[in-house]
Amino acid sequence: MKTPAFNSLSYRDAGVDIDAGDELVENIKPFARRTLREGVLAGIGGFGALFEVPKKYHEPVLVSGTDGVGTKLKLAFHLNRHDTVGIDLVAMSVNDILVQGAEPLFFLDYFACGKLDVATATQVVKGIAFGCEQAGCALIGGETAEMPGMYPTGEYDLAGFAVGAVEKTKIIDGKDIAAGDTVLGLASSGAHSNGYSLIRRIIDGSGVRLSSDFGDGTLGEALLAPTRIYVKAVLAAMAKVRIKGLAHITGGGLVENVPRVLPETVCAELQRDAWPRPALFDWLQKSGKLPDAEMHRVFNCGIGMAMIVAQEDAANAMRALEREGESVFSIGKIRDRSPGEAQTLIV
Repeated sequence: MKTPAFNSLSYRDAGVDIDAGDELVENIKPFARRTLREGVLAGIGGFGALFEVPKKYHEPVLVSGTDGVGTKLKLAFHLNRHDTVGIDLVAMSVNDILVQGAEPLFFLDYFACGKLDVATATQVVKGIAFGCEQAGCALIGGETAEMPGMYPTGEYDLAGFAVGAVEKTKIIDGKDIAAGDTVLGLASSGAHSNGYSLIRRIIDGSGVRLSSDFGDGTLGEALLAPTRIYVKAVLAAMAKVRIKGLAHITGGGLVENVPRVLPETVCAELQRDAWPRPALFDWLQKSGKLPDAEMHRVFNCGIGMAMIVAQEDAANAMRALEREGESVFSIGKIRDRSPGEAQTLIV
């Protein structure tokens, strides 16, 4: 059988545009340069990024974390707004390593799509760089993967990876948390990056448009509000008082994240009226007909980071956090735990 004629192909014919990738790299270099900090030896452009642990550390312990943005991206696609999800990406990782006392040092991202839209990708990475600026860490590398057929047209996925350092003697591990300690809550900026599969179901069921008026903007804007980055405020508080425990309130809400830092012998009893719950969560609960237990297990309900300090340190910790622009509330106490009792109760 005669083999049919086959015209010469290129990588671009197969759906991968190397020139577009090169253009993206050039576009993002100015944003990455703004994040440079002590320790960066070589950043974007090489096969690997080089970073030297700052000399101020005597016994540095490296702390790493990785995460994504989840189905919040679906809202970004629907609204064609891509300038904030990069902040979410950074926040989810740097807030996670912060809970062990780590100062974020550098960040790498992974951007995957079916066909690279340079303008969209530039907006995403610009947001990533802005998030790194907020966290005080350097954006020193990443990967852009163009994979034809893997993603629907106009969609992409994001993942990020953060590395930080903490002095070995200053690791926050929760071991010394005891009855009588105070739980402080740092206000969230919205739903952050958790619960969006449920949020999207609620929106579909309610029939409400994302363009509908909500607060000072639209419902879509309220839902896309980027995750708050607590790094600089918490590090400032660490310099003033001894922080016994920190919990980043992500999937699982207060009732499942606070226990991750508590000794088995104690319980965190939180007062539900101790902080103002943002209107967004009231709308979600009413529109989705969600019981309180589900709200507390899925959403942060207005508290993005919980901090546990000795009672005598609470006032100083609150002042330090407020000086850095945080809204902070005394939301509960640590007490002895009864056998079989849940480790976090909202009463």
